[in-house]
Amino acid sequence: MENGEYSKELDMAVRVVHLACALCRRVQEGLLLVGNDLVKAKDDDSPVTIADWSVQAIVSWILSEYFGSQNVSIVAEEDVQTLSKPDSSSLLSAVVKTVNECLAEAPKYGLQSPARALKTSEILEAISRCNSTGGPTGRHWVLDPVDGTLGFVRGDQYAVALALIENGKVVMGVLGCPNYPLKKESFHYQYKAASPKLAQPCSDSLEKGCVIYAKRNCSGAWMQPLVHGSKKLEWPNSASLIQVSSIDDPALATFCEPVEKQNSNHSFTAGLAHSVGLREQPLRVYSMVKYAAIARGDAEIFMKFARTGYREKIWDHAAGVIIVEAAGGVVTDAGGRPLDFSRGVYLEGLDRGIIVCSGPILHEKIIGAVYASWDSSSL
Repeated sequence: MENGEYSKELDMAVRVVHLACALCRRVQEGLLLVGNDLVKAKDDDSPVTIADWSVQAIVSWILSEYFGSQNVSIVAEEDVQTLSKPDSSSLLSAVVKTVNECLAEAPKYGLQSPARALKTSEILEAISRCNSTGGPTGRHWVLDPVDGTLGFVRGDQYAVALALIENGKVVMGVLGCPNYPLKKESFHYQYKAASPKLAQPCSDSLEKGCVIYAKRNCSGAWMQPLVHGSKKLEWPNSASLIQVSSIDDPALATFCEPVEKQNSNHSFTAGLAHSVGLREQPLRVYSMVKYAAIARGDAEIFMKFARTGYREKIWDHAAGVIIVEAAGGVVTDAGGRPLDFSRGVYLEGLDRGIIVCSGPILHEKIIGAVYASWDSSSL
């Protein structure tokens, strides 16, 4: 896995996502202990935390240091507008402290720490540098520093997602899932329980957390557990190959969908699930962890049909798509076409929704059901 095209990029991406996951775990523990004082609302009312900005800063700084800032184009979710406001001084201080504490641990992951603590201006510059809009030409890193921030602040699932797009195609993807139970039964138990609590299925932190990755023209997708305590990252020695489930009977399939109702039509997907014979209740899961569940064989189907006016962003899907495909799965829009990552920040030209399946048989059944159901829906 370490040889060939994009090997340097993959090596750096896996290491930096591991480091980012360690940062997120520390911040999440603090949020759960002291409350949400350091959670802000963005213009679209979605939450953002010190972890979002801190992860963006460390990824930007490390990639720029390693590859040269003039060679690095990053498309990412956050900007510095909120951080730069006069009433955000305590928030900014917390980000600066978090970034420097995290970068001090970089050698544990085979990365280089800065020679001295980064200044506030340097951290703001690193965050601001992630201002690319992607497009059909060139090489662009795509980052969602904390995908599923709502899950993050609630102590639930979230992901750190980093992908590389070259000339409009996703060529590499890394997903860090710090709260993902390493046992399939624990994942299912968590989301089928009446009132899921992360501590129920896996109270021992050693039983959860992984980084999953894949790159183009390389066989398979790979997973490794997060590093705990004082241990150092042993990569790629600790990685194991993962693959999608072989279940192709809808009656036996596990189906995931987003938690948030504002950007997903649950009633339409419920009707669709019924029409293809899905018997299991859907697992409503925050973030790109849904892609991880398909790639690992813990679920077979993920469907998302956004409400009118919602535009899907490339950072919410890029890493997940290449990982699922490398693990043997199928990802298309609802018209059966591949997702187009070449047209900037948004997935333009998306036909109705996104269908992710463990294999072609389930995929064809769902695509057929979409065409049969669409005209009668009010989506």
